[in-house]
Amino acid sequence: MTKMIFVNLPVADVAASTAFYEAIGFVKDETLATGPDAAMLRWSDDVSFTLLSHARFADFAPKPIADSRATSAILFAFALDSREEVDAITAKAVAAGGQEGHEPEDMGFMYSRAFDDLDGHSFGPMWMDVAAAVAAMSTDEAGAT
Repeated sequence: MTKMIFVNLPVADVAASTAFYEAIGFVKDETLATGPDAAMLRWSDDVSFTLLSHARFADFAPKPIADSRATSAILFAFALDSREEVDAITAKAVAAGGQEGHEPEDMGFMYSRAFDDLDGHSFGPMWMDVAAAVAAMSTDEAGAT
């Protein structure tokens, strides 16, 4: 089996969250999750998000559900092909009801933004020139003595 990642997220409103994720470019996949309490959305062939009502999420996780609006437990960072794509997905997230997390951060070799979904789950879209990042880190390490 191909190595895949399935991210399970508790959400207050599966239908509203499904619309949010579709608005930012995820594709709904009814192969493994259907009905009012769950929806699966694909980011890529190997990464999917399953949105679960709080009641359905509790079937899988015995711990209390964290309030993602009040606390941070995870940041989903994902690479895009350009700065423009980073700006575009952030704009789509805000237009779909999400909240922008911070102003753009530009380090030359890396550009990032941040947004929260409808339930406060945090995302960090970014673009990076890997060769320039490695060169910058090598220069930083060489200067540190």
